[in-house]
Amino acid sequence: MPHRPILAAIAAALLLCGPAAAEPRVGIIAECAACHGIDGIARDTEVPHIAGQNERYLYNQMMAFRSGKRAHKEMRYMARAMSVAEIAALAAYYAALPPR
Repeated sequence: MPHRPILAAIAAALLLCGPAAAEPRVGIIAECAACHGIDGIARDTEVPHIAGQNERYLYNQMMAFRSGKRAHKEMRYMARAMSVAEIAALAAYYAALPPR
C-alpha cells in the first residue's frame, strides 16, 4: 500500500500530540465533580454516574444541553460556558475512567 507510511506518520503525530490537546482544564473537572464526582461516580441518587460512559454519548449529550435540545437548567449553563474542544476533552476524560 503506497499510503501506509503516510498513515503511520499521521497516527504517530496524533499519539504524540493527542493527549495533551485532550486534557480538560482542571476548573472544568472540578465544576463537573461537584455533582458527578471527580471519579465520575455521583454521590447523589438524582445525578447519573458518567465514569466509563461512551465518549460519543457524553459529547452528544453535552452538545444537546448546550443547544437547548435537551432541557436541564444547570447542565445548559455548564455546557454553554465551555468550548466545543473543552466538551470533547471532558467527554474523553470521563469516558476513560473506570465505570462503577
